[in-house]
Amino acid sequence: MNRKTALLVGLMLAGALQGCATRQNPDPLEPWNRKVFGFNESLDANVLKPVAEGYKAVTPEPVRTAVSNFVGNIKEVWSTANLFLQGRFKDGTLGVIRVSVNSTLGLGGLIDIATPMQLYKSNEDFGQTLGVWGVKPGAYIVWPVLGSSTLRDSVGMPGDMYFSPSTLGTYPREENLLRALQIVNARASYLSATNLVDDVALDKYSFVRDAFLQRRQNLIYEGDPPEEEELDDPSQPENVAPPAAGASEVGAASGPADAQVKVAQAESAANPWAMFP
Repeated sequence: MNRKTALLVGLMLAGALQGCATRQNPDPLEPWNRKVFGFNESLDANVLKPVAEGYKAVTPEPVRTAVSNFVGNIKEVWSTANLFLQGRFKDGTLGVIRVSVNSTLGLGGLIDIATPMQLYKSNEDFGQTLGVWGVKPGAYIVWPVLGSSTLRDSVGMPGDMYFSPSTLGTYPREENLLRALQIVNARASYLSATNLVDDVALDKYSFVRDAFLQRRQNLIYEGDPPEEEELDDPSQPENVAPPAAGASEVGAASGPADAQVKVAQAESAANPWAMFP
């Protein structure tokens, strides 16, 4: 186990010891989370967002699309593996075909040939697989730079990190350049979404947390989640978080579900391992 992985595991265990999520309190680490959220917001406002705006201004849209396609093609290898782990063998087979088509006819994934062929993109990770297997999400936690997660989803982070373009680099400098390109390109894709939440959310932290948790639940249940999901006690339903401050205003503009998905995506845009639908 390398130092980075050991640190991640240690922080996860520390978070678990500080409090367990319950129906009444899915965010027992809120004081810690708000501090980290503030750090991430400062990093984004002072570094990531300005760089992303400059990148978007000087980089043609076809190039940005090609970068997104390339990143997505690598991530879909891991996504396809998780489809098989979830027992979705038909979808997993289609995922293999999609990756194969884009990796060959699509020039290494730079061009998305598969989508026009109705081979649609999957969006699975090991956190979702654990959810399908019945593992409860545990406490909501915000990681420095990596953004929103839960204790369950944090277990899947090493796999998400491995299946990223940075692993194609031969030397650390190449890995860092590829990672930086992935971060900036992802952040540029969600500039409008972050502007949206900045305008309407009275409590941005709560809004982002609720949007993230609802989106994760929706992904695990393939778009058809139950009204309530259990956390710790199988006999007790999870308290589904109410819309955060400002959610009604967003809903009036674009629909609550659509707005919350955009916010969840935007909040995690700084995550170098993220792959959004």
